[in-house]
Amino acid sequence: MAKTASKDTAPRLLLMDGHSLAYRAFFALPPENFSTTTGQPTNAIYGFTSMLSNTLRDEAPTHFAVAFDVSRKTWRSEEFPEYKANRTKTPDEFRSQVELIGELLDTMRVKRFAVEGFEADDVIATLTTRAEAEGFKVSIVTGDRDCFQLITDNVTVLYPTKGVSELTRFTPEKVQEKYGLSPQQYPDFAALRGDPSDNLPGIPGVGEKTATKWISQFGSFAELADRAEEVKGKVGQSLRDHLDAVRLNRRLTEMVRDVELSEGPADLMRAPYDREALGVMLDALEFRHQNFRDRLFGVDPGTEAEEATPAPAAGIQVEGVMAGSGELAGWLAEHGAAGPLGLAVVGAWKLGTGSVSEVALAAAGGPAVWFDPAQLDEADDRAFAAWLADADRPKVLHDSKAVFRVFPEQGWQVRGVHMDTALASYLVKPGRRSFALDDLSVEYLGRELAPAVAEGDGQLAFGTGEEAGGPVEGQVEGQAEADALMGNARAILDLGAELEGRLEEVGAAALLRDLELPTSEMLARLERAGIAADREWLAGLERQFADAARQAVTEAHAAVGHEFNLGSPKQLQEVLFGELGLPRTKKTKTGYTTDADALAWLAGQTEHELPVLMLRHREQQKLRTTVEGLIKTIAADGRIHTTFHQTVAATGRLSSTDPNLQNIPVRTDEGRAIRRGFRVGEGYESLLTADYSQIELRVMAHLSDDEGLLEALTSGEDLHDTVASQVFGVERKAVDPEMRRKIKAMSYGLAYGLSAFGLSQQLSVAPDEARRLMDNYFERFGGVREYLHRVVAEARAVGYTETIMGRRRYLPDLTSDNRQRREMAERMALNAPIQGTAADIVKVAMLRVAEALDEEKLASRMLLQVHDEIVLEVAPGERTQVEELVRDRMAHAVELRAPLDVSVGSGTDWESAAH
Repeated sequence: MAKTASKDTAPRLLLMDGHSLAYRAFFALPPENFSTTTGQPTNAIYGFTSMLSNTLRDEAPTHFAVAFDVSRKTWRSEEFPEYKANRTKTPDEFRSQVELIGELLDTMRVKRFAVEGFEADDVIATLTTRAEAEGFKVSIVTGDRDCFQLITDNVTVLYPTKGVSELTRFTPEKVQEKYGLSPQQYPDFAALRGDPSDNLPGIPGVGEKTATKWISQFGSFAELADRAEEVKGKVGQSLRDHLDAVRLNRRLTEMVRDVELSEGPADLMRAPYDREALGVMLDALEFRHQNFRDRLFGVDPGTEAEEATPAPAAGIQVEGVMAGSGELAGWLAEHGAAGPLGLAVVGAWKLGTGSVSEVALAAAGGPAVWFDPAQLDEADDRAFAAWLADADRPKVLHDSKAVFRVFPEQGWQVRGVHMDTALASYLVKPGRRSFALDDLSVEYLGRELAPAVAEGDGQLAFGTGEEAGGPVEGQVEGQAEADALMGNARAILDLGAELEGRLEEVGAAALLRDLELPTSEMLARLERAGIAADREWLAGLERQFADAARQAVTEAHAAVGHEFNLGSPKQLQEVLFGELGLPRTKKTKTGYTTDADALAWLAGQTEHELPVLMLRHREQQKLRTTVEGLIKTIAADGRIHTTFHQTVAATGRLSSTDPNLQNIPVRTDEGRAIRRGFRVGEGYESLLTADYSQIELRVMAHLSDDEGLLEALTSGEDLHDTVASQVFGVERKAVDPEMRRKIKAMSYGLAYGLSAFGLSQQLSVAPDEARRLMDNYFERFGGVREYLHRVVAEARAVGYTETIMGRRRYLPDLTSDNRQRREMAERMALNAPIQGTAADIVKVAMLRVAEALDEEKLASRMLLQVHDEIVLEVAPGERTQVEELVRDRMAHAVELRAPLDVSVGSGTDWESAAH
């Protein structure tokens, strides 16, 4: 937003609606991305403060104040009890931040108002009215459009139109342009339109266009009400029927301009910050990034003008050049050996092929270069390839896997990756939703990236054209866009430096260097390789599942006696609970639930066949959709190239998309049929699968050091039979299938943080029986119980859990006052060390296997990792050697007290290779 402050000598008053803007900031920035290590959310504080410093810079006010709501009980709610009654309860994460925003404003010596019985906009209206009368120019920052009624030639409203980062300046002319009305007519228009957010009813059949037409025609609502008989037709009658409601709306919409305040506009002159107190508070909030602090301290009225020059809101200046032919080699010679370089890329990756369309490099201190790889001459290409391949030339990337995946398509090998800012931020805060470069830049550097290339996954937003060389999203054209990509490269470099310190603080530097970065490169190889797929087989399965789904529809219609839409929850509720009168399930906002659990419950409660048919229909539809998705992703080479993700699961487990190979059922006939569609590729002999037997239980035994469980795992006998015999107090040969099922569910359930109630649901037994089973289990395996108690207590004390390799998971809700959130965090604390350690072991195993295949110069290769299973493609004549190699490297990936046990199988398709 450009600076537009008045050049005359009139005092300038800036007023902000604190609650309105903080609430917008709260929803603009995800809480999980902005919180302290103690668990205090800071997203609303950060967004509000960032917007505040930008607005102070742009408006340069002489006087400033912030108004807050006190509570929802105001004169409006007394007159109309339903006023804002539809709004949900204020989130606890937001409420705590409002208090901190107030404290932060106090350190900035900003006057703030909150008056019992009135809203913040009433306070703003009062100060605005007085200030204009006293000769002030007034700017109001608010997300409440009712403030438009205050706009005059001397009063401007700055209204957020995108979170809190973009403000639109509303003047009398802007209001006229947008609404076709004057600011003074706006409350009449708002009263006629109604306001769902405030629970103010509108007139049925009357929208914004009609409201505008009436106010334009009659001049005001008062005149319209007096002449309501002149409005013809149904809409006229609707107006007359609802005049009293609109009159009430009009009274509530009108702002109070005479609230009794302790101070007036002249008392709101800006004062120098309490800089020491502000610095202490910023440290407590963990707002450490220098750019954010520079902007905030840069608008301190006590700072000398030359010291107060703020950093720009978007990006930083980069000494960048667009390299022409013969220029890149020289730039690399000058800057490539001095230290790490940030690397930003725009490219495309689709169905196993990829291309790079633009590259930017940035060096410490500001120098940067942009180039189009297609335009490089031979010397430049050779110089860039040599720099990339030099392990002694450190590179800082964001989403290194994308580079590892696509650069070899250009004939470039990448070595010496020193930092991946996406992976590093994941290790620092594994629970956050987004690891996009633009989000991280705002959080850690206080720097907004130019939007031209800051979409999707940040600078590595590889386009999704239908083929390599097709349309590329974010393609750079011109100097401005090249500058933006160079700015991203600089942000990656600076972010890498910031995250290095954060990694050291949480003890994760080695985890990044020794595990996550090598895994990233390995996964890129798997993605490039893909796995062969039999299109005809999968197409046949799709038809089979589609036929089965249609048959279920026919049978469901017959069971009810008429047709209905099985995909409509409303129609299904009417049939199940209305027509058939089946037992009602859990009540939701949209009626009684008809999800899979509810249908399964109904199937057990009644003999009617509809719930069973519904479950069958949904299952067949899901299978058909799964197979359809697989067929669509078969590339021109006849292989499916899934995309693996390292930063999705907070426990460290890998996931896959496009297609999601973890979504294929493992234990059903249909799932096994789908797996038969994955075949050994041309030039290879077989597929080989390998996974760990009972890895979670072995990890739990290691962590708990329970002698009984360790003995059961090392005895060589069936684990679940052995444990069942000890828990139920019977001989092993007396263990029946039901006993074994219960113990298996119990054992794995403990590894996943399962509660007694969860176990009762899983086993379909009463909670008391499930609790007795758990008590019996813990009586025999006391070390496990002690471990589970200990891990929660330790996590509550320090705020996180940790795997044996040092992977942390932060759980601030362990100290929450909310029982449900606290219990969920406790289950996560039980689960995270076990699941996280298992995930780390699988990654280490994959790296060891890949390393051994390379060392032995074998042609066989890894293709997939799904859950705990690794899938390899075996070259002719290498079967025995590969199996021995895989067993050895996986079994010795780490040393546990309960030795790792590896199962291996082979065959010409994924299913026949099962073991």
